[in-house]
Amino acid sequence: MAKTFYLEIIATDRVFFQGNVEHLVITALDGLLGILPGHEPLVTCLPVGELKYMIEGVWRYAAISEGFIEVMPDRAVILADHCELPEEIDIKRAEEEKQRAEEMLKQKQSIRDYYMTQAALNRAMNRLKVSQKKFK
Repeated sequence: MAKTFYLEIIATDRVFFQGNVEHLVITALDGLLGILPGHEPLVTCLPVGELKYMIEGVWRYAAISEGFIEVMPDRAVILADHCELPEEIDIKRAEEEKQRAEEMLKQKQSIRDYYMTQAALNRAMNRLKVSQKKFK
C-alpha cells in the first residue's frame, strides 16, 4: 500500500497546494474526516473549517471556506472558495470582521441577513483559530 497520496487544493483565487501527503484531516458537514492513502471513493461538501495535511511527518494547517472534496484511493481534490495558511491571515482584519459580525447579530435583521452575518462570524472565528497554528 502506498504511503502517500496526491492532494490538490484549489481556491477561487489560486492553486493553494499540489503534492503528495501522508494524511489529511478536514472538517466535513458531519464532523472531522481523516483521509489516508487507499481511502474509499467519496464526495462531500465542506463547511468553513480547518484542514491539516501531513508532509514528511509534519502537520501543516490552513483555514478553508465552503467547498467540496473528492477522494479517490490515490488522490484527493478540494475545491474551496478561500484557503489560507496561518501566516497569511491578517489577524487584525479577522478580529475586526468578528467584532463587526457580533455587532450586527445584536441588531434586528431579516432571516437572510442573520444567516449571512452568522456565516461571516464563523469565517472570522475560524481564521483567528487557524492563525494560531504552527507546523507541528
